[in-house]
Amino acid sequence: MLARNLGTFLLMAAIIFWATLLGGIAYSHLVYFPAYLSDLPASAVIVNGPYALSEGVFWLTVHPLLILSLVAALVFNWQSRSRRKLIALSFAVYVVVLLITAVYFLPELTLFKHSPESTIPATEWLARGRRWQRLSWLRGAVMYLAFLPLLWALTKSSAEAAITSRTTTAREEAI
Repeated sequence: MLARNLGTFLLMAAIIFWATLLGGIAYSHLVYFPAYLSDLPASAVIVNGPYALSEGVFWLTVHPLLILSLVAALVFNWQSRSRRKLIALSFAVYVVVLLITAVYFLPELTLFKHSPESTIPATEWLARGRRWQRLSWLRGAVMYLAFLPLLWALTKSSAEAAITSRTTTAREEAI
């Protein structure tokens, strides 16, 4: 009983952290990136200098919390096949998106930040910034879609694990 309740609580925590992540994604794409990437290299002033904005604190806080909550939700809902599959699906998509972010999105952001020191023409920076934003909108949409299985998992009964456990125990006793 306690494990089932804890599984539901941890799933709710993962949903809250994922929703927080989605809020950051929405804010970044609607407010931050359009201004930041609008006129590189000149607009890189937003992330450079003594009063630069730094989103890193948010992302470096929310990602570890989300990862820990997803792992815990998966562990404590493992006995519920329907919940396990849905949580694992969201988690798998999240891991793929994190890898793509590490390989493409973050290195590009680093280059954008240092664009004022570059010899690349402003027209090239503008094209790269626009491409980055289009691809990042796609990445954000994938993250919104990958949130849905977590919500569906919450609609699945955590009692499934107890029923499965009792059925297995009854079979073992019959043998």
